[in-house]
Amino acid sequence: MKKILAGMVCGSLMLLSACGSDSSTPSGGEEKEKVVKIGITQIVEHPSLDAAREGFIAALNDAGYEEGKNLKIDYQNAQGDMNNNMTIAQNLVTNDSDLILAIATASAQSVVQSTKDIPILFTGITDPLGAGLVQSLEKPGANVTGTSDTHPDAIKNTIASIKKFIPEAKTVGIIYNDGEANSVVNVDNAKKALEENGLEYVLSAISTSSEVKQAAESLVGRADVFYIPKDNTVVSALESVITVANVEKIPTFVGESDSVKRGTFSSYGFEYHDLGYTTGKMAVDILEGKNPGDIPVGFPESLELIVNKQAAEAQGVEVTEEMLKDAKVVGE
Repeated sequence: MKKILAGMVCGSLMLLSACGSDSSTPSGGEEKEKVVKIGITQIVEHPSLDAAREGFIAALNDAGYEEGKNLKIDYQNAQGDMNNNMTIAQNLVTNDSDLILAIATASAQSVVQSTKDIPILFTGITDPLGAGLVQSLEKPGANVTGTSDTHPDAIKNTIASIKKFIPEAKTVGIIYNDGEANSVVNVDNAKKALEENGLEYVLSAISTSSEVKQAAESLVGRADVFYIPKDNTVVSALESVITVANVEKIPTFVGESDSVKRGTFSSYGFEYHDLGYTTGKMAVDILEGKNPGDIPVGFPESLELIVNKQAAEAQGVEVTEEMLKDAKVVGE
């Protein structure tokens, strides 16, 4: 009887010992590294937004977070569909993400509506305050912060360069999605800059990327140059504008550098990869315990003039040495 009782006590002790062990510790005694889950939602595919996402991930990698090791990324793209956009936001919340990155205004608004608990970062946002994402730029509050792609001089400098590079131009044609909050803000700012430079404008509003080519064609004969703002719908179909601009010899100015690399003439811009990298560094701070609401919204730190020489030739622009002074030249 004593032997039976002793065996029962021993078995109970072994069971208690097993239950008390850390399930995250492998049999070798090494503690298993926690895997961070980051959800990424992006409204549409185009080079600037893609570059921001790549910069974000690069910053995480540089800080020691690597996919397949201690990082799991769930990247989803809404392809411009607002219903998909909201569904993606809700899915990332229910999937217990440790942090969510929202790329572009519509994506950020959907995520902010979907959770007040999970830390949220945004990038590629024109007007975080106007979009209702933060309480202030210096102290965003709640669970949200990120980076804006609005440099205060970008639109002003680009519009001024229209007057300088195409002195005979009188009317600027603008194609934009009037349902995109960020685009409306950019167009309003462009209108002010155009008026200050004595330039007239004609607008062509669209709602889907399939309408972009027709919108560009509708401006032929009415506009001396095109200006494409930071508009996700139009930029996702930018080649449609470039085709019309090249055939009709219409110089095309844009709101960001990546669109110049794709075949438009010129812009004052910055690298979206750098903007994404800054956002990634914010993510590292948050993962290490910092409160998102205490991190000020970030902005591009510098601007550069970028000119595409091949696009200039295709769109009937005579490139001069003065035009290229201090410019970053692509398309040579």
